[in-house]
Amino acid sequence: MKTETSVTDLLRGFSDYINRVVYRGESFLLTRGGRAVAELTPVRSGVRASELPALLDSLPRLEEGDAEGFANDLDRARAELDASPGRNPWDS
Repeated sequence: MKTETSVTDLLRGFSDYINRVVYRGESFLLTRGGRAVAELTPVRSGVRASELPALLDSLPRLEEGDAEGFANDLDRARAELDASPGRNPWDS
């Protein structure tokens, strides 16, 4: 949700507004004379979907034996979890 603020108020508290954008992810609709003139929003971060294949290709690959060992470790961990009695988090 964008908070509406005047350009004058923004200039008076510029550092505060920038901090709110950076650290809280807030967005502001800037007005002059009651008319919207600009937006102040956080810069998008992350990876675009079109960059995903290259990112996945850059990741290290497991050797066949490592992959099998990892799968076996997961199977053992799942079996141990299934065998454990579980605990009620509300019990103190």
